[in-house]
Amino acid sequence: MYPAIFSRTYPSKRIKEVLEAIQADGFEGAQINLSSFGMDSLPTRLDYASIAAGAAEAERLGISFAALSGTYNMAHPDPDIRSARRPGFLNVLKAAKATGTPIVTLCTGSRDADDMWNAHPENTTPSAWTDLRTELDWALTEAHALGLVLAIEPEPGNVVRDSKIARKLLDQIGSAHLKIILDAANLIGSDGLAHQSDIIAEAVDLLGSNIVLAHAKDIDTAGKVTTPGQGAIDLPGFVAMLAAAGFDGALPAHGFEADSSATAGAALAKLCGHPS
Repeated sequence: MYPAIFSRTYPSKRIKEVLEAIQADGFEGAQINLSSFGMDSLPTRLDYASIAAGAAEAERLGISFAALSGTYNMAHPDPDIRSARRPGFLNVLKAAKATGTPIVTLCTGSRDADDMWNAHPENTTPSAWTDLRTELDWALTEAHALGLVLAIEPEPGNVVRDSKIARKLLDQIGSAHLKIILDAANLIGSDGLAHQSDIIAEAVDLLGSNIVLAHAKDIDTAGKVTTPGQGAIDLPGFVAMLAAAGFDGALPAHGFEADSSATAGAALAKLCGHPS
């Protein structure tokens, strides 16, 4: 495993500056958002010159592009809005291919029309599941054509809200191009802290062979995101379970301000067994 960070943690829209900050703060990889290239997250057009320059700079600095963000609300209640996001998502896939980034991250979405991360009572309905499946089937066809992997993350506010539902979706779709991002803090929440080892053990047992990215997010006892290592999540235990399951990929941190990134980088480097 290696320490990584969300590129969007840094406010700059100049990818060279972002990558230099990532390296300076002790990270070896990043989950990239195209906003860090000065584009929209789901861009209507791609700046291929900027993309090529960013990829070259990352190689020079030894920073791995672990994944590229392609999130949009795949369960949005309005089908026209879902369809309108598709061209931007296709551009994300093209950018991933151009930069040699193997994974594009997704959001399984919510029936909340204003916030795709927010829980909604209709997230558990058959229609929400059907709409998600329609979007995923389309996205997987496009990803397969480019040789890319799509990764979903069990999120408490989404249609795929836990590890059991994630397993159900993987089994239904049966595609080698659909994988899992595992975020311990999402699965545990403040209510599950007393039983966090059991929650993660179950998730790793159900999803272990399908995990391609693991988020090193930490929260305090009230559920507020903190710098990794300063909260209530047993991150060493999480990493140990992932390693036992054979996971050896990127461990991106996120949810804190850029001025805490160096502290996060040192904590993750130690967690991964190669402190600077």
